[in-house]
Amino acid sequence: MLAAGSLGSLILWGPPGVGKTTIARLLADASDRAFVQISAIFTGVPELRKVFEAAKLRRTQGRGTLLFVDEIHRFNKAQQDSFLPHMEDGTILLVGATTENPSFELNAAVLSRAQVMILQRLDLADLERLAQRAEKALGKPLPLTGKAREALLEMADGDGRALLNLIEQVAAWKVTGNLDTDALSTRLMKRAAKYDKSGDEHYNLISALHKSVRGSDPDAALYWFARMLEGGEDPRYLARRITRMAVEDIGLADPQAQVLCIDAWNTYERLGSPEGELALAQAVLYLALAPKSNAGYIAYKAARKEAKRTGSEPPPMHILNAPTKLMEEQGFGAGYQYDHDAEDGFSGQNFFPDTMKRPVLYQPVERGFERELKKRLDWFSKQRERRQT
Repeated sequence: MLAAGSLGSLILWGPPGVGKTTIARLLADASDRAFVQISAIFTGVPELRKVFEAAKLRRTQGRGTLLFVDEIHRFNKAQQDSFLPHMEDGTILLVGATTENPSFELNAAVLSRAQVMILQRLDLADLERLAQRAEKALGKPLPLTGKAREALLEMADGDGRALLNLIEQVAAWKVTGNLDTDALSTRLMKRAAKYDKSGDEHYNLISALHKSVRGSDPDAALYWFARMLEGGEDPRYLARRITRMAVEDIGLADPQAQVLCIDAWNTYERLGSPEGELALAQAVLYLALAPKSNAGYIAYKAARKEAKRTGSEPPPMHILNAPTKLMEEQGFGAGYQYDHDAEDGFSGQNFFPDTMKRPVLYQPVERGFERELKKRLDWFSKQRERRQT
């Protein structure tokens, strides 16, 4: 964009410490614009007006403004809308930084006028290059063994800013020789895992856990379960979501799965943390190894769709009760066959509205206990066809 001379407004989406602010500063320098930085946390409408007025004045003097808005997702709709006219008339070039998914947090009007660029967490190679630059700036190498250096990079957990802070601490120590991993660990506290219980990372990790269970990978499922606990997730939330997995992805292929999840949930409520978390972990392992079927889930959604489409159709008269003489005379309950009196305890009568074509909603799979249910369903279907002809 710089090479083509067509730099437009940007939304930089990525985790902390990957260079969002640095990129904005570099873009301002490269495009010869004034760099103005604000934070959505500390800026209100009066402050925004002053920023826009200053940018207008700067523009009359022949210089553009790159407005960098940190945590832009924290602005409300009205505040986000206030950027639009100034973006359109060229008063400002907006560069917003966010750790949250812009699709959910930013107005469609702002998104339509800006390009979203996704920044990834820094890998170990990136962090090593950053450490080498820091050592060059310090004029000395870090007093660490090779293994301790690797441990330092891992402590940063993909966050370049965190790594620089750690390097500053290590560089300030008065030590002789190189510290090993144990010595480093005693001097530095490991950073808490990056986890926001109400943000993207929360939904990313529960998605990873759910898909690992669905994919029958007990090791991966247990890993993501542990990641969420280490990040401070409420075990009760995990208990609820695990039970949902049993209902949605295992269903009647293993009816015990849901029972086991409820038991694990109750065990956690009785024991609390950390003992009760083991029961939840075992439930995760059970779900990952259980036979999978979403036939019940699909049938439920199909039934809701049919109910919405045919919501005014009355039940057939023969399955309605006739508690009064008048209702009996009107034909309520006429022709109803008591299934226990029928051959094999099955009458084969129609229970759908008379005007509705019979749908097929539940289609069990050939896995787990649903294999047995499929045999029963097939038998009832054949008997129904035989008795209705």
